[in-house]
Order: sequence, then C-alpha cells, then structure tokens
Amino acid sequence: MALYAIGDLHLSLGADKPMEIFGEQWENHPDKLRLGFAGLSDDDITVLCGDTSWGMDIEDAREDFAFIDSLPGRKIILKGNHDYWWTTASKMNGFLKRNGFGTICFLHNNCYEYSEGGKEFAICGTKGSFFEEETGNEHDRLILNREAGRLKTSLEKAGTREKIVFLHYPPIYLNYRCGDILTLLKEYEVRYCYYGHIHGKGHASAFNGWAGGTQFKLVSTDYLGFKPEKIILY
Repeated sequence: MALYAIGDLHLSLGADKPMEIFGEQWENHPDKLRLGFAGLSDDDITVLCGDTSWGMDIEDAREDFAFIDSLPGRKIILKGNHDYWWTTASKMNGFLKRNGFGTICFLHNNCYEYSEGGKEFAICGTKGSFFEEETGNEHDRLILNREAGRLKTSLEKAGTREKIVFLHYPPIYLNYRCGDILTLLKEYEVRYCYYGHIHGKGHASAFNGWAGGTQFKLVSTDYLGFKPEKIILY
C-alpha cells in the first residue's frame, strides 16, 4: 500500500467544458490521467485535492465519477472552489452507493486512517480558503472561519495519529499567508501538507518547501504532469 495525491482533475466527460482552452498540455487529459494512474495498485490510496469535476450538480458529474472509480486504488475526494456539484455528505454518499462507485469516498469533517512502516497516520483536510485581510470582506472571513473549523474537526478526529493535511487552496502563495490554517498546522504538529489550485504560470510562484515545521507541496494535475505524486513520509 502507498499514498498518493493529485488535485484539479477538472474532468468534464459529461459536460461541454474543454480544458484545451487552458493550454495544449490539457489536450486529451483524461487519457493522460489514466496513463498516470497506471502504475498504482488496487490497495493504494490517492487523495484528490479538489476541482475534480465541472459538473454543476452531482448527477451531471456521474461520468466523471465513473472514470475516477475505474482508476486503480481507493480515491479520497475533498472539495475545490469549482466543485459546484458538492452537496451534503449524505447525498454524496447516497450517489456513490446508487451508482456502485465503491472506490471513492469524501474528506469532509472527517479523517481516514493510513498505516506505513508500522506507523499510524491520519489523512485530514478541507478545501481551505484564500482570504486577504486588506481586500477580503465579511463574507470571505466567514468562509475562512468555516474552513478553519472543518480542518480543526478533521484534525481532532485523527486523535493521536500523525496527521497529513490535504487542502485545495494553498496556505502560502507569494507574500500571502493564511494565518488561520497555518496556526492549525503548527498546533497539531502537521509535518506534511499538500495542496492544488495553482496552474500554468502560477506554478513558478507556488511554495514547495518547509515553513513553520511543515513541508508544503503543490500537487495540481498539470504541475505533476497528470501523474499522482507518491507521498514519501520519511
């Protein structure tokens, strides 16, 4: 068993949302993703860090979920800012059950256990938020408060296990620092944090490295070349 991460699949198999408009690297990207997943086995776990499907509701996303379900291993999905299909946990789990998508689950106010090398870990996370005090409004602050609360819930449910955090939004980008999220990472002694959201020319400004005792890594699909990143914990 191994743990992987990749974000921003931006699938639109049941909708008219061609990703090629964002650059030739996105041409036939579902085929590239299938090839990228080919080296994984059925007991591996991949965390999908948001912006998974362009479907406007969960039924619109059925073909995208069927594609994801067909990929090797277990897939854990968290919410991204373009996941308009996202709804309540009960509705999403019912959708999975009705369609027989048995390799998919959701990271939402919860966590998942993972073991490697005789050590117990917890897969934690939430969408996160991109809030700047100087330009944000009261609504933006409420969103950040909600996301910080969801991350705290996820971390609390992990108990004493070592925590690995997955987000959609980067908590560090250029001069931006999301203090609420970074404070939680430090409080819960999170050593590893993976995020998506950043594409194209933004890759050059993404933060990959250590800060405050946490290692941060960008795992958006186009940054990784459409191949999940294997997570090396030690």
